[in-house]
Amino acid sequence: MIIDQLLAGFAGALAPLNLVFMAIGVALGIVVGILPGLGSVTALSILIPITFYMDPLVAIAFLVGVNKGGTSGGAVPAILLNAPGTPEAAATALDGHPMAKKGKPVKAMKTALYSSVFGDTISDILLILLAAPFAAFALRFGPAEFTAIVLFSFTLIAGLSGHSLIKGIIAAFFGLFLSTIGLDPVDSSSRMTFDIVELYDGISLNALAIGVLALSSVIQQIFVMRRDGNGAQAGTWQNFDREANKLKPAEFWSRWPTLVRSAFIGSGVGMLPGLGVSLAAFLGYGSAKRASKTPEKFGTGHGEGIMATEAANSAVVGANLVPTIALGIPGNIAAALIIGAFMIHGVVPGPFMIEQHGELIYGIFASMLICNAFHLLIGRVGINIWGYITRVPKTIVLPVVIVLCIVGVYVPTQSLFDVGLMLAFAGLGFVMRNTGFSIVCFVIGFLLGPMFETSLRQTMLMYKSDFTILLSSPIALIFVLLTIFSLWRFARRG
Repeated sequence: MIIDQLLAGFAGALAPLNLVFMAIGVALGIVVGILPGLGSVTALSILIPITFYMDPLVAIAFLVGVNKGGTSGGAVPAILLNAPGTPEAAATALDGHPMAKKGKPVKAMKTALYSSVFGDTISDILLILLAAPFAAFALRFGPAEFTAIVLFSFTLIAGLSGHSLIKGIIAAFFGLFLSTIGLDPVDSSSRMTFDIVELYDGISLNALAIGVLALSSVIQQIFVMRRDGNGAQAGTWQNFDREANKLKPAEFWSRWPTLVRSAFIGSGVGMLPGLGVSLAAFLGYGSAKRASKTPEKFGTGHGEGIMATEAANSAVVGANLVPTIALGIPGNIAAALIIGAFMIHGVVPGPFMIEQHGELIYGIFASMLICNAFHLLIGRVGINIWGYITRVPKTIVLPVVIVLCIVGVYVPTQSLFDVGLMLAFAGLGFVMRNTGFSIVCFVIGFLLGPMFETSLRQTMLMYKSDFTILLSSPIALIFVLLTIFSLWRFARRG
């Protein structure tokens, strides 16, 4: 059954236009990931608006390509400059940069690329196998179960996405609060619109996501540049011995236990909301070091350290779509943005997603596997030029990103009000970054807000505001207990 649906998905995924946009998405993701301080989340935030006019399969496949390329692209500056392009690449720098300093930068980048594609492929296969069973199980959930699950998700994300549980919860519920602005979904009465017509449909996800994620990051980097007085990227392409930089297949595959272990660690982390790519990378690295017979080599330019981190962090990309597709709950911020893209195209993530849009979903699954092939090809061809991209001055990159942010918000709606909202959220994002409030919690709270409100109100109506249903329903009770346990553990940690 799955094979037949997947083959049908490949028929749509192999359309020439889809292939072109997948290749462009992977290439853009890698390039943005290479530029320190940006990464796939920034790229997704900026590029989602241009998918408004695409076919849903082309749009999502393009964004998946951006996410895949961006996740692995951060390894390049981590290896060459010891300046990770993305947070998860910090673990890659532990062995990647020492290997580059030994005169083996190309070998380090090859190791990172091949490991990334391997972990990503394993993760995609698990997604294809598990998404439908998870969705079938989720069909048993009612409003009470969804209310308990979303509460647990808020707690887990708040506890794991920042240093303070209280600040994480505040950020999540502030995002949830903003999601209620607009017309009431039941009686269509206006809520906190202040007679502003543009707010009747609620706050624009586009303006919020681009402002708080992308533009606030740019503002932060501008302040850092002014403080440090340096806008250029440091580093030059190292002279190296071509023979020493060859990576033989036997050498790479001899460490297959590390690859497999890290791929499953990353997949497991990806399936649990809020854990994040960075955690997967460091868990993969730590696991490989503990299992190694020569742990003293780690941190000195050891290829196994690069393999462990890159296989783990890339495995998150596919796995985080399991809760997205089965429950409508994003595994991380990139999945949250992809949920927004789904909704833009009229596809509501959740248990009925595969049943109602099966052709699209399996087309996306097929596109993810094809993207891995493009990732391998483009990444390998580009290895000899990525070193030059790392040296593009931020004084050139950041103004371009600002223009893209403004265009990305204005073009879909042609509304200067949305541009103003974006600027306001950029200021809010800058404040949150500097005060320890989790932007991840804020955005996911905003995205899950409508689901939480709907399920909570349905629970109140069905059970006459008797919330003991959360304790009498076995599934809801499990998630309530998990929520209490998580609060206890995070409170002790804090």
